[in-house]
Amino acid sequence: ANVEEAVTNNVLGTKNIVETAVRHNVERLVLISTDKAVRPVSVMGATKRLAELTVLDAAQRNNLPYSVVRFGNVLGSRGSVVRTFKNQIARGGPVTITHPEMYRYFMIIPEAVHLVLQAACMGTGGEVFMLNMGEQVRILDLAEDLIRLSGLEPYRDIDIQTTGIRPGEKLREDLLEDGVDFERTGHSEIFRMSKEEQVDGASLAQTLDKLSDLALHSRTSDLIQTINLFLPSGSVQQ
Repeated sequence: ANVEEAVTNNVLGTKNIVETAVRHNVERLVLISTDKAVRPVSVMGATKRLAELTVLDAAQRNNLPYSVVRFGNVLGSRGSVVRTFKNQIARGGPVTITHPEMYRYFMIIPEAVHLVLQAACMGTGGEVFMLNMGEQVRILDLAEDLIRLSGLEPYRDIDIQTTGIRPGEKLREDLLEDGVDFERTGHSEIFRMSKEEQVDGASLAQTLDKLSDLALHSRTSDLIQTINLFLPSGSVQQ
């Protein structure tokens, strides 16, 4: 993972947008987040979690309807595993997966867009919304199905190879932090975190300033250490 780029884009970029929105009295702001922000072990998940806290802190301090929406992988989006599998199948294989028991949540693009807009209208300030993504899908099953949909037979026409879990990957994604539950909203496919999160704004601001300086000087190991010291999970891997 490119730690400096992740911090610059996901954390400092969000901070800049939030500060600009507050300064110009932007009526609503919604952060598109990810299930990987829950108990993060990857750089992407951890930086998204810091972005969430940045938005929630601004909402609380300024009494503004800024909120967070979390969901999983979007089918067909740029960088989606489906596109990768299709390209591998078109080249004659092999299709590569990291682990035979790896599971992920998936949504289609129109559904994700619709639910994000609905959640944006619901926000009154400082909420974390979760979209109903159904059951987690086993990536191996997805790979086999895509091979069959291409008119081929898995393992006979197209091989499937396991490459091994990479640092910062989970076999299954989490939906909830410890001690937190989700409650229903007026929309059957949108849930709200039941426990409003209180952000330590001073500590967050101090951490973001430090991350900004470390990212500027490409101090990767110090970036990881600073993130781990601030986030309760404290187990982010490079």
